[in-house]
Amino acid sequence: MSYGACVFVHRMSQFDTDIFLDTLSTYPITTLCSTPTVYRMLVQKDLKRYKFKKLQHCVTGGEPLNPEVLEQWKTQTGLDLHEAYGQTETGVICASGRGDKIKPGSMGKPVPPQDVQIIDENGHTLPPGKEGDIAVRLTSTRPFYLFSKYEDNPEKTAAVMRGNFYLTGDRGVMDSDGYFWFVGRADDVIITSGYRIGPFEVENALMEHPAVVETAVVSSPDPVRGEVVKAFVVLSAPFKSSYPEELILELQAHVKKSTAPYKYPRKVEFVQQLPKTPTGKIKRDLLRDREWGRT
Repeated sequence: MSYGACVFVHRMSQFDTDIFLDTLSTYPITTLCSTPTVYRMLVQKDLKRYKFKKLQHCVTGGEPLNPEVLEQWKTQTGLDLHEAYGQTETGVICASGRGDKIKPGSMGKPVPPQDVQIIDENGHTLPPGKEGDIAVRLTSTRPFYLFSKYEDNPEKTAAVMRGNFYLTGDRGVMDSDGYFWFVGRADDVIITSGYRIGPFEVENALMEHPAVVETAVVSSPDPVRGEVVKAFVVLSAPFKSSYPEELILELQAHVKKSTAPYKYPRKVEFVQQLPKTPTGKIKRDLLRDREWGRT
């Protein structure tokens, strides 16, 4: 809006993919901004039936986008899907912008003038390939885009600072090309039998299977391992009549082939839908709290 653009907002009492797609093909919309949840729902449709004559740029954010969804969107529409990563406290700090190489599953590179780094528990920057905390460097003067404080909560404000860095609360990895990869919220990372497992990698593997429309991976208590990986799965229509025990084994085997075998979900629960925020983010904390008897 600050650049004189026209913003099209279509209010629906309940999200409807058909109405959404009809609107997108009817009006001269050039840029589509929506959550990964919306794109996951859209790629279930036959998008080649629609003509998005004016659409040029597609953006998503709010939570990580599964590579499988990005690739399906590109195949069906011919349009790239660009990810953006940020918070209320920071604004957008990483993105795959126009002209950038898109690496499916990556949140892109830092957006100037943000200095984004992966740091360890002592506030030291980590080299490419090492998992750590995603943080924004604080210069001698506080960056103009960074929030100043949590109102009336100095303890919370202090908790998100580590040395010369602001902590996003997310874990990630930077590759040798400077692209950042999301591992999970710091409190979402699952530690089982001494292994650290990021839920997003397991979710990505599950999303590659045709039976899976949506999934959320959380920790679940286990008397031997302390905690194990549990996947909540929304099934696609053709698989809803499958024998659940056999399908669980099939999904577990699929994850073992797609990633390190120890990361497979030892527990799988099929659900009709996943709990979400009003903006479409999956509420993993609610699922995790339910597993641990905190609700």
